[in-house]
Amino acid sequence: MHVTIIGAGLGGLTLARVLHVHGIPATVYEAEASPTARTQGGMLDIHDYNGQLAVEAAGLTAGFRDLILEGRQAMRVLDRHGTVLAEKTDDGTGGRPEVQRAALREMLLDALPAGTVHWGHKVSAARAIGDGRHEVVFADGRTVTTDLLVGADGAWSRVRPLLTGAVPEYVGEAFVEIYLYDADTRHPAAAKAVGGGSLMVPSIGKGIHAHRESGDTLHTYVSLTRPLDWFDAIDFTDPAAATARVAAEFEGWAPELTALITDGDTPPVLRPHYTLPVGHRWARVPGVTLVGDAAHLMPANGEGANLAMLDGAELALALAAHPGDAETALAEYEEAMFPRAAKVGAEGMKFDELLAGVGEDDVPRVLLEVFEEFTGAVRES
Repeated sequence: MHVTIIGAGLGGLTLARVLHVHGIPATVYEAEASPTARTQGGMLDIHDYNGQLAVEAAGLTAGFRDLILEGRQAMRVLDRHGTVLAEKTDDGTGGRPEVQRAALREMLLDALPAGTVHWGHKVSAARAIGDGRHEVVFADGRTVTTDLLVGADGAWSRVRPLLTGAVPEYVGEAFVEIYLYDADTRHPAAAKAVGGGSLMVPSIGKGIHAHRESGDTLHTYVSLTRPLDWFDAIDFTDPAAATARVAAEFEGWAPELTALITDGDTPPVLRPHYTLPVGHRWARVPGVTLVGDAAHLMPANGEGANLAMLDGAELALALAAHPGDAETALAEYEEAMFPRAAKVGAEGMKFDELLAGVGEDDVPRVLLEVFEEFTGAVRES
């Protein structure tokens, strides 16, 4: 058995690594030209009930522990006036340690045999050629054929059409990402507001979220619930104008909070959110399956990377458990993956339901109730 994996994200690399642990060869094809062709995003909290299980299956727990950024599990909720409403400190016992995505990806890459990942292979199409075999066509005209194809190629997967006609739809919300560097010395008010870990400042149709990352860096996620044409009217090639337009949505908010937008050291980057239908699934198709966002894309909820890694690990374990019987392995994997993803997707919709009909100043109260139940945070008196 040889497994062809499309996509060198966390799901595809976890799959390749766990296959390697069990002596099953795999080749990963990735569109990016190299491991450093683009930045890999910010921090990830890797959960003890999914992402860390995948790390363990990959035999990389010790290396993972070396990546953990101490203190970053601290969380706080502020209102738009800058008042701290609730706070949770990081005592080192939480089950969601934070690591940099790029470092986690590098750890997985380093744990694979040389030559496993073929860079600069952008897929243009994939097609069935009979008997459960598939041909993958790359943008430069090259092709490969395979007995077992796995799409780990994200939201706009080129492998997904082999299984389903579902396509991602815009959820009505986007993030605008901004970084502030050397925060404690150059942006002290914003740094104090964020604290030692993550910050949430929720409101109706908008919010400011931020993480303290490695190297004294603050990573801001401005959330805005707006139609795509609203964002289309903003010229993100003009950073100053785009920043001013986004910041205008937060007029009247505390200056230490709006500084997380206006004082950025990087141009603002738009990240629209898309989703596949909650509970999305497909009928079993011989010789092909999906992991991660390719299988169950959903709005940002802190679970995407964790689910992708667990998908990769569980698919590899199923293949190892059924040598010579890939179809049984794929069916077993999908039977567990579908309800797991559907449950996470449904849970992600609950907060929106709780906010229905709530006024702007009541949003923090609703979030606090969820926050306290989830984290054990202490509400400020």
